[in-house]
Amino acid sequence: MSTNVFDILKERGFIEQCTHEDEVRELLGKESVTFYIGFDATADSLTAGHFLTIMAMMHMQRAGHRPIALLGGGKTMIGDPTGKSDMRTLMDRETIEYNASRFKEQLSKFIDFSDGKAIIANNADWLLDLNYVEFLREIGIHFSVNKMLTAECYKQRMEKGLTFFEFNYMLMQSYDFWKLNKLYDCKLQLGGNDQWSNIIGGVELIRRKEQKPAYGLTFKLLTTSDGVKMGKTMKGAVWLDPEKTSPYEFYQYWRNIEDVKVEECLALLTFLPMDEVRRLGALKDAEINHAKEVLAYEITKIVHGEEEAIKAQEASRALFGGGTKAEDMPTTSYPAARFEEGIDLITLMCDAKLAASRSDARRTIQQGGVTVNNIKVTDFAKVFTTNDLDSDGALLVRKGKKAYHRFVISKD
Repeated sequence: MSTNVFDILKERGFIEQCTHEDEVRELLGKESVTFYIGFDATADSLTAGHFLTIMAMMHMQRAGHRPIALLGGGKTMIGDPTGKSDMRTLMDRETIEYNASRFKEQLSKFIDFSDGKAIIANNADWLLDLNYVEFLREIGIHFSVNKMLTAECYKQRMEKGLTFFEFNYMLMQSYDFWKLNKLYDCKLQLGGNDQWSNIIGGVELIRRKEQKPAYGLTFKLLTTSDGVKMGKTMKGAVWLDPEKTSPYEFYQYWRNIEDVKVEECLALLTFLPMDEVRRLGALKDAEINHAKEVLAYEITKIVHGEEEAIKAQEASRALFGGGTKAEDMPTTSYPAARFEEGIDLITLMCDAKLAASRSDARRTIQQGGVTVNNIKVTDFAKVFTTNDLDSDGALLVRKGKKAYHRFVISKD
């Protein structure tokens, strides 16, 4: 008999909280369950932060359950106040619709939507034309304001002022679950642990209104050892779109995570057997770098395919081995005339986002933390021209051991 997917998710460290845990485990073990995860369309690409929930969806589908990817074409018009100290910038309908279409395209790489094996829905279909008075009569009567005000998702916003506009978010998300339950017999909502209050709202709405079982389950949030959400760099978010974060940069992000996070990420973000995850996670000192290579390769392979994962790995090894012939490295092109005039090192570092400011770049250079084509440079005023390019016509600037950027002459 195959292993219950609940046990797989638990062993791999996904599950943080669950309503009616014994019932959920029994349900997932005896029948195909339709479940949903929501994706608010706040950008034109999914991020590394979404990837953990996508992995959970993949585990569930592999076990025979039916995912619904709910695109937030309607709910994004409000903006989730969870964990936010300020109100989200409002987006226009066209932008949200475009972002939702991009999410659909990306999710199709991971989830099999053929032959009804999974569903893509968009809550714009029922939220945007909702009759407000009917909504209050049908849904609002089931929510206590007193109870809502104690919800974790509103606490930070309460300090600065929570608008009534945002206060509706929990009702909207609960309505989504109820609607999906009616349309597709969806019984289970999954999400990040910061969504717990919103998920409970939907579970209780279905149980009160329909007198039917409904369940919620949350996943742990992927954070650094300091408690900061993973999936961000100096440049911003780590995107799943290769046009926004190259496969090489994506690979390097995971290659350079903290040692203490390697085993956790291997369990959550790859399909490697847990015995292998534990073996790799137990490696110490210099050997942990092998585990990081495996982690980066496996995640990049799932997101960008085996060919791009191999290229990213080879580029990374070329760099760490002293080679600079890596086309997949993050690269900036300058016109030939610009190189002929000369570009100072501080400008190069700032353009490549290797420094937060010119003063930060100057300090790093003076402290001996920068090499150019594998030669340490401590003169922050040094200017580089076409004469300094290597045999491949490139200038490789490296900051410390982990951050680097390649500069070339544009072909135009």
